[in-house]
Order: sequence, then structure tokens, then C-alpha cells
Amino acid sequence: MTAPTKHTLTAARDGYNLSVTVIPAAREDAPWIVFGNSLMTDQTIWNDQVDALAGDFGLLLYDQAGHGASGVPQAPFDFDDLGADVLAVMDAASVDKAIYVGLSMGVPSGLSAHKMASDHFTALVFSDGQAKTAPGGAAGWAERIENARLSGMKEFANATADRWLTSGATVEMRDRLVTMMAATPFDGFSTCATALMDYDYAGELAAITCPTLLLVGAEDGAMPQGMATKLQPAISGSVLHEIKGAGHVPCLEQPAAFNAHLLHFIQTVSSEGAA
Repeated sequence: MTAPTKHTLTAARDGYNLSVTVIPAAREDAPWIVFGNSLMTDQTIWNDQVDALAGDFGLLLYDQAGHGASGVPQAPFDFDDLGADVLAVMDAASVDKAIYVGLSMGVPSGLSAHKMASDHFTALVFSDGQAKTAPGGAAGWAERIENARLSGMKEFANATADRWLTSGATVEMRDRLVTMMAATPFDGFSTCATALMDYDYAGELAAITCPTLLLVGAEDGAMPQGMATKLQPAISGSVLHEIKGAGHVPCLEQPAAFNAHLLHFIQTVSSEGAA
């Protein structure tokens, strides 16, 4: 059977719209997977995952608020709004239940959505993210916002790529990431970076009962230790894998390893759900 056609749609929110891409599976009963991008990236950060999963699973991608083709919120904004965005995207695509995959900022977005509607998620995949703002994190985000304002997004994107990627990243990989980040409007970056200054969904971790996979770049600074000591023990039954040769965006830098873990997890979850 020929897979239904990929299409785009808009999820309307209060004062802004979200840009959504829907890629149905070849089978109507195939699981859906929703992807939440990181700060300063857009839904194309998942291109390698789309290539690996399209056809076998329904894929729902969107640009988080202020990023890519999505609008920039004008009113006060926090992760309760970002979590509601996830649910709005699913609703716009008529997807009632899905596996959620979140990268960095996409982790608290997913936790927020889970807190509001846990029954919408059959499994969770969290990559290189935290459940709450780190101690002293607010000052760090304020400094980054000011640096981006003064230097411009292109220069800030170059500096960020240096922190996010390992020395083994290819020129093409780095160029792709820098181009994506530099295209992020400053207002979109600052709005979400401000939300990152003060969020706390650590209490939601114990409420997660669905299968949960944790992935982290082995060279992503203190992130591997943070996920191993704070997320994994708090989420019952969760499994953590470090991805060698990757920094903050392993889905981009080591897609083969990332996809192998992701596909195995999804296939296991799907077969258990069908049993």
C-alpha cells in the first residue's frame, strides 16, 4: 500500500501559529512519533530520523514557538505554553496518542505536555535535556541572551556550534547546524531562553509510567552525569544510553547510533503494546 502524502498544516495558538509537518505511515495502525526540537534549531534537526523511520511510523514534526516557520509569542511565555504547544500540534493533526521524542529544550516541553495529558503518550524519548533549570542557570541564560543581542545570531550560532559539536563533526554537519541556528529570530531565541531560566518539572518524573528512553551525547559536558543521576533514577524503568562521538545534538552528529537506539526502543514498545 502506498503511504499517504506528506503535508504541512498550522496549529493555531494564542497570538502565534506553529508550523507542522505530517508524514503518515503506510499502515493506518502504525504508531505516531512526535518530535520536539531544541533551542535554536527547527524540525529539520530530525532529518536523519525521518529518513530512517518514514513509512513504518507516522511522523509529526513541528517548529517550537519562535523557531523555524513558527511564530514568536508576544505575551509572557513559559514551559506550560510549550507543553500546550505539543498537545495543540497533536490535536491539529488528529493524533490522539504518540511516542514523544524531545531534544534539549524539547525535554521540558515534553514533560510539561505529559503533566497536562499523560494519557496522550505511549512512550517518551528524552535526549540531552534536563527536568529543571540548573542552579545558577538563570544568570547563564541571561548572559547568552545578551551575547546574542550584541553579536547577532550568526556569530552567536557559530559560538554555540563550537560548544555543541565535538571535534569530530564534519564541516558539512557544522555548516548545517550553524545555518539552522543563525536563521532563528533573536526574539524567538530570547523568548524560549527566558523560559529556560526558570522551569521545574522534576516532580513530574516520578509520575511517568510509560516506557522511557534516555539518550545523551557522551561528550555533552556534564549532561551525561546529570541525566544519569537526576532523570534515570527518578523515571521508573527508564533506560539510558550514552552516544559516543557526540555532543549536544547526537541525532545530528551520530545519527546511525542515535537511530539504532531509537528504532529498537520504538519497535519494542510497539510490539509490547500490540501484545
